[in-house]
Amino acid sequence: MPEVSTPAATAPAQPESGPRQWTLRQRIVLRIIIFFGYWTIRLLGPTLRIAVSYEDGAQDRLDARPFIASFWHSCMIPATYIFRNMGIRVMSSFSYDGEYMGRIIRKFGFVAVKGSSSRNPVRALLGLRRALDEGWTVAFTLDGPRGPRHKVKPGPVALARSAGLAMTTFHAAIDQGWTLNSWDRMVIPRPFSRVLVRVGKLIHVPTDASDEDLARYTDELQATLDRVCEFSEANVSKAGTAEFPYNRRVS
Repeated sequence: MPEVSTPAATAPAQPESGPRQWTLRQRIVLRIIIFFGYWTIRLLGPTLRIAVSYEDGAQDRLDARPFIASFWHSCMIPATYIFRNMGIRVMSSFSYDGEYMGRIIRKFGFVAVKGSSSRNPVRALLGLRRALDEGWTVAFTLDGPRGPRHKVKPGPVALARSAGLAMTTFHAAIDQGWTLNSWDRMVIPRPFSRVLVRVGKLIHVPTDASDEDLARYTDELQATLDRVCEFSEANVSKAGTAEFPYNRRVS
């Protein structure tokens, strides 16, 4: 099966150190979580039967990289595998959850940029803006790391206005999986599950957009994410059919 496309050159993912020092117990637990998290994704990923669907001709426009991608925290596991080794920059919080998630995704070629909506948001947005200027796509788990679930935060819209680049969205639905009893209802795919990735249309935010405009674009981002999530969840059982043939390549 074909692999996910990657840039000609991918910069190595460098670890980011946060302002907190973890206790010995926390460091031990971190190592355990990272070990099992990495191998869960590494072993399950190749078994997934992935189909990709695009809204409104978005496939043709995605070649105009870089852009700002947003998705929900619940589909973090399949997204980590599908978009691996593309050098995507991802905001990673200073929380304990953010720490182990950041370390796991670095093993799959992502680059964690430290910050969150509540702690050091300016530093994180500046780091993501620098990545966009260098030609790298950036991504947000918009409801992470602690929620509220499926609620858009304003960071991507502000970044899109600053950088003059488009936003896009996606959701990866899984037909068979284990749903964790966590705030985000994260899904761990069962081996050989069907996965339908739905990619949303591009949203362009003008560099001269007013604060009132930003609120409107935030609402549009919310609506688009809700729409692609609903579509992929409703159609994931059709993955592998003539309508949504298997295709592990996202371009």
